[in-house]
Amino acid sequence: MPGKYILLFLTVSVVVVCDQATKLYVDAAMVPHQSITVLENYVHITYVRNPGGAFSLLARVGREVVHPILLGLSFVAAVILILAYRTTARDRLLSRLAFSLILGGAVGNLIDRLRLTEVIDFLDVHWYQYHWPVFNIADSVITIGVALLCWDLLFGKPGRS
Repeated sequence: MPGKYILLFLTVSVVVVCDQATKLYVDAAMVPHQSITVLENYVHITYVRNPGGAFSLLARVGREVVHPILLGLSFVAAVILILAYRTTARDRLLSRLAFSLILGGAVGNLIDRLRLTEVIDFLDVHWYQYHWPVFNIADSVITIGVALLCWDLLFGKPGRS
């Protein structure tokens, strides 16, 4: 494996293992819609299954329509991310890390879609009764990856090939 791809392989592996391990634990230890308080009025572990996309987008559309669309989009996104990583200059470490994190999160959620036809979410962050949509490790890592990519595109030095 060429040196440039070690970061991709390691990052995706760690993200997928952490994501899937936490989802398997939540699925084994809790029942859907069960909630455990971590910080009263701020953080709960709440087990939900999301048949839709991000923020439960399309969750109310029939699964027979949404599932193939989301699977297709996930595969296309994975290919695009691998191509973007491949064409990113070796010295653009932050961009390569960002693509790796986004791909790891996408693969983690794709595994759920292939295995369960829906994604397990469990991180429930809120301020009293004002809740952010429940999410998981993969979603968090995708968000971090997008933030790093934006930072590097805006403030990073142009790379060399």
